[in-house]
Amino acid sequence: MMPYKFCKQIFNEENSNPILIAKGKNGISTAALSDELKGIMRQIRRISPTQEDNFSLNSVEAFSKAISDSFVTLNIVGAVIGGISLIVGMFGIANIMFVTVRERTSIIGLKKAIGAKKGSILFEFLMEAAVLCIIGGAIGLIFVYILTLILSGPLNFPVYISIPMLMTTVIICLMVGIIAGIIPASQAAKMDPVVAIRSK
Repeated sequence: MMPYKFCKQIFNEENSNPILIAKGKNGISTAALSDELKGIMRQIRRISPTQEDNFSLNSVEAFSKAISDSFVTLNIVGAVIGGISLIVGMFGIANIMFVTVRERTSIIGLKKAIGAKKGSILFEFLMEAAVLCIIGGAIGLIFVYILTLILSGPLNFPVYISIPMLMTTVIICLMVGIIAGIIPASQAAKMDPVVAIRSK
């Protein structure tokens, strides 16, 4: 930062590319301020009506809009990648639950033989699938939190996980777990206890 007159003694004004920051009064719209500044700059530089501007005007709103548009694209790409990951994870959880049901066939038969109802068997396997998904989601959130800490330094502004997004993640994990475990859990609940006990 230095006075204008002193700066003119050091730098050639014609070869410099100064950046002027202007702020309008309260109640003045950005468009009105831009039009006013454009007219003033054309008058100072003696630009005729047929000539193009030899300067540029950039507003904070235009910059923030460009940033917002780029984040929209990133959100769409992230949503597509996240959706594919959820589908792959759903099939993975379903396979794990099918194997679990097969390994516990005799145990399921014993539980049903001593009076366990279909609903309790169904609830048990659905809860197990949901817990697996929540554990996976928690591990993912830990990695995301570490990434926010890494990015907060170089970007010079705080990057954080919002509470609504955190709650949405937990709900999605529960839904994925229930959807992935519904078929194996229903198979376990419908097992004939005699056949299940003899299968081992």
